[in-house]
Amino acid sequence: MARRRFLVDRIHNATAELHGDDARHLARVLRAEPGQQYEISDGTAAYLAEITAIQKDRVSFRILEPIAAPPDPVHLTLIAALIKFDRFEWLIEKATELGAAAILPVNAARSDKGLLEAARKRVERWRRIAFESSQQSRRLRPPDIADPQPLAAALASPAGLRYFLDEQPGAPPLLAAIPPPAERHNSDTVALLIGPEGGWTDAERALAIAAGWTPVSLGPLILRAETAAISAAAMLLHAWWAARLE
Repeated sequence: MARRRFLVDRIHNATAELHGDDARHLARVLRAEPGQQYEISDGTAAYLAEITAIQKDRVSFRILEPIAAPPDPVHLTLIAALIKFDRFEWLIEKATELGAAAILPVNAARSDKGLLEAARKRVERWRRIAFESSQQSRRLRPPDIADPQPLAAALASPAGLRYFLDEQPGAPPLLAAIPPPAERHNSDTVALLIGPEGGWTDAERALAIAAGWTPVSLGPLILRAETAAISAAAMLLHAWWAARLE
């Protein structure tokens, strides 16, 4: 069974501390004791560490040895139109587990009214969801969760490859738009734009194409926004991961 991993703020002189809710969970729920070993990460590297002390809101560790941490297969930014928050939170959790490097919420024409303003009050909650999901999936660091913004601003997001899912007939399959294995590298940057329930308007579609985004399709069926986001993200991340094995 894999050891639990916890994300810490920093490692100094081969020691680290866990604070707050995570420390309380480790001490009270997992009933950790000094001498037990866990994995920790400071966002740049992972280590095997031993608990040296447990207090009410703090757990102290001593670093034992580094742990191999493979690089992310590709830097994927998921730009997702706002949808109902229970589904959006599910999207954040699963995209984090898959390995998305960043998640950018955007307001689209067909996003429900009021979501943009309400989303600004939810960002810290979303970051906490991403943080917890990162620990569960044993990532080095959580994805960046950006402040919500209008679609027009998000279209300027830099990336070497930029795809937007388009439900209109005629868009090529996403897999066909991915470069061949020999042209995929860890240093690549990919952005994936996901629309809201109801899809893009003609005006938004024209804006994306004019900004250099490539329309792609996941097939003839109509998927919920969060299903489309996770399906496409999984395809992209797996494609770059598989290219490293060939």
